[in-house]
Amino acid sequence: MKLALFISLALASHFCVNQVSAQDQKPAQEVAASAASTPATVATVPPFATLEKIDSVVGTGTEAVVGKTVVVHYTGWLRDPQGENQHGKAFDSSVGRGPFSFNLGEGRVIRGWEQGVQGMKVGGKRTLQIPSTLAYGPRGAGRGVIPPDADLIFDIELLDVINMPEVEKIDSKIGKGDEAKSGNTVTVHYTGWLRDPKAKGQKGKEFDSSRKREAFSFTVNGGEVIRGWDLGVQGMKIGGKRTLIIPAALAYGAREVGNGLIPANSDLVFDVELLKVKVNAK
Repeated sequence: MKLALFISLALASHFCVNQVSAQDQKPAQEVAASAASTPATVATVPPFATLEKIDSVVGTGTEAVVGKTVVVHYTGWLRDPQGENQHGKAFDSSVGRGPFSFNLGEGRVIRGWEQGVQGMKVGGKRTLQIPSTLAYGPRGAGRGVIPPDADLIFDIELLDVINMPEVEKIDSKIGKGDEAKSGNTVTVHYTGWLRDPKAKGQKGKEFDSSRKREAFSFTVNGGEVIRGWDLGVQGMKIGGKRTLIIPAALAYGAREVGNGLIPANSDLVFDVELLKVKVNAK
């Protein structure tokens, strides 16, 4: 089984693998079509021009700043100019499922979130009105769940701000070839386990291995893998073997992956062997 471990946008992956909520309001595109056919009764409303941040509760706890891990609850809607408070169809919510965490400033979520959550304090509640240019733009997301060029609205509650965790790196063999650096494409073999502090080497249940298929390639810091891999593989040299002990916040956080194969809030352990390094043109 080839497990889809390697994702680019945490938020996009999160809502795409969960059931989509449904409401009666029409998506923004349908409203626009209706406006075009009946211009005398429905006014054309321009898209959001800039990110708007509307605080309903100002928090009093620790402030969300770049370099910290933030823990939030959220609900997201497509913008519908004709809906109440411009809320259209709800496409995802962490409420009732479990909080969502990400590392602020790493570009792992849409830019509207990166810019919109900064400055909140724990306990705060904020509505973000995000133009499509700071969301998913012309590509959309979720196989049509978020249409192209859709403006989005999010209600965000900041639950916690914590220091960003680190990846523990244990080298069993030091390589002698080219070094894996940011921007390089690397080819590796790996095996992954759920972390079990009581097991030998902290390796609990194995959930995936490239050695049963073929070697895996990705670009370091290219947004193609979990953050713990980007941080953990850098500095290895060809021929090297390294064990990575990755905290949940640098893996999949509060979301479940692979229909429960990786439970929510799981720390992970990977054995990685670096096979090739390709220096990409800048």
